[in-house]
Amino acid sequence: MTKGRIELGDITQHNIKQLKRLNQVVFPVTYNDKFYKDVLEVGELAKLAYYNDIVVGAVCCRVDTSDNQRRLYIMTLGCLASYRRLHIGSVMVKHVLNICEKDGNFDNVFLHVQVNNEGAISFYEKFGFEIVEEKKNYYKRIEPTDAYVLQKSFRNTPKSTPTNSANGETNSTVEKKS
Repeated sequence: MTKGRIELGDITQHNIKQLKRLNQVVFPVTYNDKFYKDVLEVGELAKLAYYNDIVVGAVCCRVDTSDNQRRLYIMTLGCLASYRRLHIGSVMVKHVLNICEKDGNFDNVFLHVQVNNEGAISFYEKFGFEIVEEKKNYYKRIEPTDAYVLQKSFRNTPKSTPTNSANGETNSTVEKKS
């Protein structure tokens, strides 16, 4: 394919069916009507990706405030197979990271990836994501059922070092972002 134009566009009532169809083709799981209703409410956190004016991908995120953190959760980020390796996924990830940077109040951004999806894992690692957890039986109707949680942190949290057994003190350090 020749070099094309990549653009991100809003998801609206008028094109939500394109997102639904794209997700059916790209992902091995089915998303319910509530997912699509919620996507219409998140503004910049959900975008369709166009390659030369053709919808070929999408990214959908939501703010997550669990575990006393403010995090951005990438619910879906995908591209049609025949349009992969054209930097469309990179444009979508950069869009998400840019939102986090502009906002300045996210602790991290995270997503789930099937444990056997080596392509997706290495793709996200290029952007500084790391595997931070393995969730057993995360997926219900696909194999393998386990997922990795991939995360990119923006704020450093205190790291504990082992207790000094001689005096029972715990040494902890806080790394500063430069």
